[in-house]
Amino acid sequence: MAHQTVTRLILGFILCLSLVGPERPPLWAGPYFEDGYLGLTQTELHDKLGLPQAVRDRKSALRVFTYYPISDWDQYFKKVASPENGEDVYTFKRDGVDVRYSFSYTFDPNDQNEQRPLFVRLVDIEFSPPVALSRVPQLVPEFKPPEEAAAPVFRSNIMLLFFSGSPSSDARFIVREKGKDALDWSLAFQMFALQGLPDPLTPKAPIDRLEISTQSLPLVKLRQRTTHEPVLNPYSKAFAQLPPPAPAVKKIPVPTYAE
Repeated sequence: MAHQTVTRLILGFILCLSLVGPERPPLWAGPYFEDGYLGLTQTELHDKLGLPQAVRDRKSALRVFTYYPISDWDQYFKKVASPENGEDVYTFKRDGVDVRYSFSYTFDPNDQNEQRPLFVRLVDIEFSPPVALSRVPQLVPEFKPPEEAAAPVFRSNIMLLFFSGSPSSDARFIVREKGKDALDWSLAFQMFALQGLPDPLTPKAPIDRLEISTQSLPLVKLRQRTTHEPVLNPYSKAFAQLPPPAPAVKKIPVPTYAE
């Protein structure tokens, strides 16, 4: 009788294991948006693009970086600087332009494991030399500009900000903004012109850098309206039909006389 009871307990335990299965790490749903990167784990990114050519570490609040070979970073430097501070760097040659992708990461603050996964939170793309605004979609296939004239596009003296697609509640995970749970977050493409954007804006505006990130359209409209001016979508047909800007009128120099 006791033998039958033990046998039944063993069989029951085996059945439970077969139903529950071994403990597995959580499965990630992949990227949050159509860009294909934001929200990927570092392992998933490496599976997609291969190992990076280098890793860079920001040395200050300014854009000052130190670059390391991937082998040196893995063996030593990431233990000193912490893994999430390293940005994976990939360089491509496209239509005669050097296009450098740098991937920044974040982690789950509730995960205290030593080997906790890192998640892509921002993609920084640099052009050398700078390129015309009209060429950006050809050089960055992840950027699919909207065609509607009224698509949400904003500008400042040195920046253009494009919003794409619908918000994702899952994307809050990689956002660092305080009070992020109260806002909707969408895929955003932010272009920078270090020498300044022309006014009026033209397709020839020189673009040095593009960031793929998660930003909030309500936040821009409500809190950043003094620095983010809404503009006509420069990739729309309506923008292409605008008359060219009038040529600058040269002023006649006025001589100065000694008093």
